[in-house]
Amino acid sequence: MLKVNNFSIKFVLKLTVIQQLLSYVKFLWHSTNQHGVHSPFVYNLVTKCFYVETGIHKKHRFKQYKNHLFNNTQPIEVNDLGAGSKVFTSNKRSVKSIAKNAGISKKKGELLIRLVAYFKPTSILELGTSVGLSTFCIYLGNKNSNIITMEGCLNTAKIAEKTLKMFGANPNIVIGNFDDKLAETIKNKSFDLIYLDGNHQKNATLRYFEQILNVIHNDSILIFDDIHWSDEMTQAWEVIKNHPKVTVSIDTYFWGIVFFRKEQVKEHFIIRI
Repeated sequence: MLKVNNFSIKFVLKLTVIQQLLSYVKFLWHSTNQHGVHSPFVYNLVTKCFYVETGIHKKHRFKQYKNHLFNNTQPIEVNDLGAGSKVFTSNKRSVKSIAKNAGISKKKGELLIRLVAYFKPTSILELGTSVGLSTFCIYLGNKNSNIITMEGCLNTAKIAEKTLKMFGANPNIVIGNFDDKLAETIKNKSFDLIYLDGNHQKNATLRYFEQILNVIHNDSILIFDDIHWSDEMTQAWEVIKNHPKVTVSIDTYFWGIVFFRKEQVKEHFIIRI
């Protein structure tokens, strides 16, 4: 029975790799750089944020945070409330392995730092704290921002809280299932930036998107992580970018970024970064 299960896992992983490869080839075929962008707003974003270097000090601090987690071999029990993992087969994982396999990558982390520094949002919501890597990137982008970050797993949230405080960040960490906690967390609030990386399932993603629409304004920015993680996440992204309230949407392959600027004509961009 164990052999069958192992075979099933390997087969699913192979199918996933093939699906993502085909998805990426399709992305490359349709994508462009700044030369294919005719919107001044998006052109400036691409040339002054996407295609610039992250500040040396911020890069160094991000690297220090990552290395600190990479040196932490403490095992913890993870309560995964989302779509699960394509890497882990057990809920018992070391902090090091979580940071390496589930944490934000160097490329995405540095881009998140630049995005926050570029737009300077002051009220930020994150869905999916994990061990705090992306939270720390948000903090590095604008240390004056008010960050609320949500995490479904108590044990990973504890690691994030301890590590973030060690590195000078003190966000408000809300622990619990998003389905139970999101409405209460965002009640009577408005957010400039919302980063969603907590549940890679179509229905859940769309459910949170609909709730979040109640707390955005004209200049709000939404970032959806891993929009091509699976077929259903790509389907969710299609629904989101075609929503009547969304005016500008950008597909970077690993992220889907949406804006609600009423002064913009509705346009969709596929940008290589």
